[in-house]
Amino acid sequence: MKLIIGLLACSLALMSCSDIDPDAPDCIKHSIRGFRSTTACDEGANVKEYLFQNQLVYVFDPGTCGADMTSEVMDEGCETLGYLGGIAGNTIINGDSFSGADYQRTIWKN
Repeated sequence: MKLIIGLLACSLALMSCSDIDPDAPDCIKHSIRGFRSTTACDEGANVKEYLFQNQLVYVFDPGTCGADMTSEVMDEGCETLGYLGGIAGNTIINGDSFSGADYQRTIWKN
């Protein structure tokens, strides 16, 4: 019985580590794996998909474990378009206000 409970606990722990949306582009999945092990805070971190400037973009929000942290904005090819937030409170990506972006879905969160 203890073995079954132990196996169940391990499988649940492993499933929570692979909670990246399976429909996300491969390079975004790869970037999320690196992000969650290096930059993401223990709580509140997420990656959200938006439609911005007629393309899908991904915002890597590290959470709230540090002051003035920035959120990286990447396109589907994992090219960095810019950073939101930070000490200056930047809201401009590629010359446009990111407030015009349309939220699509959450790809990953902790």
